[in-house]
Amino acid sequence: MFYTNARIFVDNEFRMGAFEVVDGKFGAILPENVPADAIDLGGATVIPGLIEVHSHGCAGADFSDGDYEGLKAMAKQYAQWGVTSFAPASMTLPYDVLSKAFATAKQLKEEAPEGLSRIMGIQMEGPYFSYKKRGAQNADYLKNPDFEGFKKLYEDCGGLVRIVDIAPELPGAAEFVAKAKDLCTVSIAHTDSDYDHAKAAVDAGVTHLTHLYNAMPSISHRAPGVIPAAAENENVQAELICDGLHVHPAAVRLAFRMFKNRIVLVSDSGRCCGLPDGTEFDIGGQTATLIQGVARLGNGTIACSATNLYDCMVNAMRFQIPEAEAVRAASYNPAKALGVQNEVGSIA
Repeated sequence: MFYTNARIFVDNEFRMGAFEVVDGKFGAILPENVPADAIDLGGATVIPGLIEVHSHGCAGADFSDGDYEGLKAMAKQYAQWGVTSFAPASMTLPYDVLSKAFATAKQLKEEAPEGLSRIMGIQMEGPYFSYKKRGAQNADYLKNPDFEGFKKLYEDCGGLVRIVDIAPELPGAAEFVAKAKDLCTVSIAHTDSDYDHAKAAVDAGVTHLTHLYNAMPSISHRAPGVIPAAAENENVQAELICDGLHVHPAAVRLAFRMFKNRIVLVSDSGRCCGLPDGTEFDIGGQTATLIQGVARLGNGTIACSATNLYDCMVNAMRFQIPEAEAVRAASYNPAKALGVQNEVGSIA
């Protein structure tokens, strides 16, 4: 089937024209000859399916629960938000709990039920984090980098872990990065690192920064820290939670300038996403409450967001980010972080 009179996002810009859909996938893009029975879309904008690489849950379910039906409920909800591919994020938890959750991801990957967002990986957020910058991660389960433990989890789920997070100041971090980078993307997260440790991790193979600005030191002109160490290396992409609460709009604009074409929009949503204000819920073994659109632990620490990736993309545009940059940050860039940019993330 052909569609015409569409504003199509192709080659990082919007172009008017036609496209084909074959067996549920894009076929010819901007073909020279368009059949007379092509469906006129009236100038509608056509963008790639969005790709979420950092969401713990939604619709009352959390990936770390290790519940297959819950994971399917998440995937169904993502699809309704235009998120056609996703990589759920785990929390800092014991290895046996993580193993159970990862097994559900493997099952969903193998079964690939119709009508659901497709699982393209896992983001292992924890347990290799700083106590000081643990945020909503459970301190009881924090560990120093443990490549053998990680490798077993990775192998048991069939290599589905596509991003693993680490605080670069921890003992053995650089050695962990050097080994793990051959298996998946390695990201800096929940860290109190100085510039030197962060740069050493980047030099060792880090190519990702988890939820930029959050759970890491602020930029100082005398103690630059993690953010400049990542920004100055063009191989590093940076996640950004664009819910309007985690990051101020001015800091969103700054991020898109610092990481030109390297921003990965994420929701960092929890099971509270889609639930009413005042909801209490579990996140990584701790209790959080949804208050005026943001989830917080009892001590006031932000636990997660209650938004979705589509709304984050729209927010970015509302914060004066050019439309093409916002769309790329919610589609191609996250696909690249997962190493699946040749499968998803662009209409081509």
